Amino acid sequence: MENTKKKRNGFASSIGFILAAAGSAVGLGNLWSFPYKTSIYGGAAFVLVYILSVIVIGSIVMIGEIYLGKRAMANPVSSYAKANKNLGWLGLFAIIIPFFIICYYSVLGGYTVKYAMNSFAGNAGIIESFTGNVGEVILYTAIFMLLALIVVMAGVKGGIEKASKVLMPALFIILVAMVIYCLCLGTGVKDGLDFYILKISFKALGFKGVLGAMGQAFYSLSLGMGIMVSYGSYTGKEIKVGKSAILICVFDTLVALLAGFAIFPAVYHYKATFGSEVATSGLMLLFSSLPLVFDSLGVMGQIVSFFFFGMVVIAALTSVISLLEVVTQFVIQKFKIHRKKAILYVALICFAISIPVSISLGLLLNGKDSMLICGQDWLDFFDLVTNTVLMPVCAFGSCLAIGWFIDKKFTFNPFKTYESLSEDGFNIGKFGKFFAVMIKYVTPILIAVVEIFGIIDLISPNGTFDKNGLGIVLTAYGLLGVAIAVYFIFLKGKNNGCNADEIDIAVAQTTVKEEFSEE
Repeated sequence: MENTKKKRNGFASSIGFILAAAGSAVGLGNLWSFPYKTSIYGGAAFVLVYILSVIVIGSIVMIGEIYLGKRAMANPVSSYAKANKNLGWLGLFAIIIPFFIICYYSVLGGYTVKYAMNSFAGNAGIIESFTGNVGEVILYTAIFMLLALIVVMAGVKGGIEKASKVLMPALFIILVAMVIYCLCLGTGVKDGLDFYILKISFKALGFKGVLGAMGQAFYSLSLGMGIMVSYGSYTGKEIKVGKSAILICVFDTLVALLAGFAIFPAVYHYKATFGSEVATSGLMLLFSSLPLVFDSLGVMGQIVSFFFFGMVVIAALTSVISLLEVVTQFVIQKFKIHRKKAILYVALICFAISIPVSISLGLLLNGKDSMLICGQDWLDFFDLVTNTVLMPVCAFGSCLAIGWFIDKKFTFNPFKTYESLSEDGFNIGKFGKFFAVMIKYVTPILIAVVEIFGIIDLISPNGTFDKNGLGIVLTAYGLLGVAIAVYFIFLKGKNNGCNADEIDIAVAQTTVKEEFSEE
């Protein structure tokens, strides 16, 4: 019997990688957070600052994280450790963050599945009854988690890449169709556009809006959570890091902008037609206001609702797929177990934690002030810990790893750093020198600003001390301390695995099956 040939486990094409990475970036935040922030922070003024933030923060960190994975061809722990053996804890940190995000994001994913499937029965007013029915919420969370599990179980090329090539174009087509339909609703559309983006106001933007745009730039692009490191590890020589990062940023921003052109004309059409105010931000916009709007449009509204929430399911699914992959990749490579087993373990643990998350959120949405952590329901608590505090730390660490530690000859000169990166195999053409200056100095400073003011806003909102906010910050930094301790006690200097390990595991299993069948 001939030995089974090894096959590279990674993205087969540049477009597959771009769509998968864009899928991880395009999520629920694009469909309500970005449009709402744009509307309240000066419209086009916010968009302008956001685009600048994508250039000086988002694209720089994304290129750095993709390259960290690409040069190591391994999970985040091994990737950061290859930059410097004392930085492996950043990789562990980048695995802890997506783990906690999966636990609450999958609950919202279950909501989207319910609303898509229930579109023709009518979703208006069901938020309290649905979220109050714990068994039903758990069921739809399980359905959503199962969909993501199936994709990740099939691997990078056969699962994530194939799914992304279908799901991302489908999402974009549905979104464009939604925009066209909503812009043609008539009454109230102009008011909706005025609210969203036509009124340009730098006064409304203010310092808080600038910080919001900077934060949105890397929250929206899935930075500081290990995704781009993991996905970068699956890229071959044919995939250009710089070009791919730019296209991902453009696609993510375009989807976010288009979402607002669909949502606000529809919301203001409802307001003008029925004279009723509806929520224009957060969960209530997506799961309370929009169902009212869709139901008011009759049979056509039910069809629109089905496709809209179908689109939201896709956005949530592609994000959770990427989050699951980060954790699964590490489990496979560190503990040398098969992908199907690894993803099953990860999914089951995350699903178990998602149950109290769903209960806590359901109680809050039904007006019951109980089952809170630091004054927040479990979903908001996990969200604040990961998004507000931890992700900027991880993104800051990526800048340090690339800008200061890959270069074996320590230097303050960014152009010397550029030369060292070029010798290391990093090549993004004329953009390289600009990148070196940004990754070494400018971008980490801007991320530090986002982190500092994010913490201040938690601890002292409106200028008054908040012990619950302090509790959130201490919890976040406590997790950081645990990651550092675990790395230096258990993982530093150890073999934490690489992508080749998964190939060996797959080959070994195939060989055993072939030998068994021959007997």
